[in-house]
Amino acid sequence: MADLTTSRPLSSPSTEARKQALLGLRVNQVLSYAVLLFGSLISLTPFLWMILKSLMSLGESMSSAFIPTEIHLENYVQAWQIGNFSEYFINSILITVITLTGELLFSILAAYAFARIDFPGKNLFFGLLLATLMIPAMVTTIPNLLIVTWLGRVGPFKWLNNWPALTIPFMGSVFSIFLLRQFFAQIPDELYDAARIDGAGHLRFLSQIVLPLSKAPVMVIIVLSFIGSWNSLAWPLLVTTEPEWRPIAVGLMNFVGEAGQQVNLMMAGAFITILPILVMYFFTQKQFTESISRSGIKG
Repeated sequence: MADLTTSRPLSSPSTEARKQALLGLRVNQVLSYAVLLFGSLISLTPFLWMILKSLMSLGESMSSAFIPTEIHLENYVQAWQIGNFSEYFINSILITVITLTGELLFSILAAYAFARIDFPGKNLFFGLLLATLMIPAMVTTIPNLLIVTWLGRVGPFKWLNNWPALTIPFMGSVFSIFLLRQFFAQIPDELYDAARIDGAGHLRFLSQIVLPLSKAPVMVIIVLSFIGSWNSLAWPLLVTTEPEWRPIAVGLMNFVGEAGQQVNLMMAGAFITILPILVMYFFTQKQFTESISRSGIKG
C-alpha cells in the first residue's frame, strides 16, 4: 500500500533563489543609501559649520565650539554693512548678466557654425579650439591682462575698472561651444531640409527649431556660467582697483583686518554671497538634473 504521507518540500529551488536575490537586492540598496548618506553628511558639514559660526559672537566663533550658545542674527546686518554688499551685490548681478548673455550668444552661434555649416578648415579650427581646454586657466591670466590693458589704451573706451574687462574675456567659452556643438550635430538633417523647403535660413532654423530642442544643454551652460561669474575673485582683483565694479566675492576681504579675521562676520558674508546660487539651484534643480541626464556629448 502506497504511503500517502510522503513529505514534500516547503519551497521549490526557484522560490528560494528569488528570495535570496530579493534579499541581496535589499542589502545592496541599504548599503547604497548608507554610502550616499555618509557622503552627504561629509559634503554638508562645512556648509553647516559656516552657518553655525555665522550665528556666534566673535570670541565664540574663534573657539572650537560647534553649536552657538546664543544666536546673533545681527551678524548678517553687520556683514552687509561692513562688506559694502549693497554695492558689490549690484555689481555681481550686472557682471553675471552681461557675461551670461554674451556667452550664450557667441557660444550658440559658434556651435551652430561648427555643427551645421560647412566651411574650409572647420575640423581643424574645432580641433584647435578643443586643444585650448588643455591649457590651465592660470596660464592665460597674464596674456588676457596684457590684452585688456592694451585695448584700454587704443580703444574708444576704457577696459580696466569697467565692465568690458570683467565680462568680455569670458564670453567665449570653449566648453559651452563644445557641448552645444555636440548636441546640435545630433539634430536630424531631415528637419533642416524641411525648414529649407519652407524658405527658412540658418538663423530661422536655429531660433525656431534647434534652440527649442536644445533646452537641456542651454540650461547646463546657464547654471555653470552663473556660478563661475558670481564666484569670480582673482580676475576682478587684477582688472579693478576701485570698488565701482568689484563683485561681491571681493567684499569678503573687508573682514580681514590688522587685528585678525572676524570669523563670525566672514561666515555671515560667505552665506550672503552663496545665497543667490542656492536660490537659483533650488528653482532650477529639476531642469538642471534632467538636462544632465538627457544631454549627450557623443558626436
